[in-house]
Amino acid sequence: MKLIINQSYCALPYIFDNAKVLRQRSTKAEQHLWKMIRNRQLMGFKFRRQHPLKYFIADFYCHEVLLVIELDGSIHEIENVKQYDQQRETIITELGITVMRFSNDAVFLEADKVIEKIEAHLMKCKSLLH
Repeated sequence: MKLIINQSYCALPYIFDNAKVLRQRSTKAEQHLWKMIRNRQLMGFKFRRQHPLKYFIADFYCHEVLLVIELDGSIHEIENVKQYDQQRETIITELGITVMRFSNDAVFLEADKVIEKIEAHLMKCKSLLH
């Protein structure tokens, strides 16, 4: 049985403060996806937005299945940002958390496919939970 530590993985207070600011400044893509996954709309799973995880803030997080969803705008195509994202993802996956990444464009242009991919992952996790 896996030991579950608190949902923020010991994030420091300033990370919580930054998360609050980010929630107030959500991108259009984050707002769009949030409308589809908030209030347990996605298979009954609870997602949190701009959730502190250790040293980072995840765009969306479902603690029940240890899933982070990250939305990437064009800035994430810059090489040093890609490297940072990879380092960040490595640390998050070492916590036992799965990271799914989607481009902002995918959220707007292929929202149904984004939701299908998330649901497929949730279905797999749900079968393991029961």
